[in-house]
Amino acid sequence: MSLINKYTKLIPYLYFIIITAYWFTLINRSDGITAYPILLFGIPFLWQLLKPNKKLNFILGITFVCISSYLILAFLSDLLNIIALSSSVKQLMIYGGLFVFANFIMALWIIRNSLKDAL
Repeated sequence: MSLINKYTKLIPYLYFIIITAYWFTLINRSDGITAYPILLFGIPFLWQLLKPNKKLNFILGITFVCISSYLILAFLSDLLNIIALSSSVKQLMIYGGLFVFANFIMALWIIRNSLKDAL
């Protein structure tokens, strides 16, 4: 059981690394070399896997909760038709909504891990 608990802590970091790699490959197909700075977003999460740091863990969690909260507000404003968007953007919002809520859950999981380690 302790082995499962040990590896469940790594799930949010692996999620963000996979999302960064996916985003990189998607942009790299069309834009080429300009996509390489996207890989920089994965470095803090990779660092947390290799050499965990409590402060970095908490900062990553808070940062991504704030970003995800902002994206959730944008998603909800689209659902409530507060702003007008094109049909292609609305189709993207379906997949984006799943992505935004998954990011929020993973960021909360990172904060939970950092608080659990601090106590």
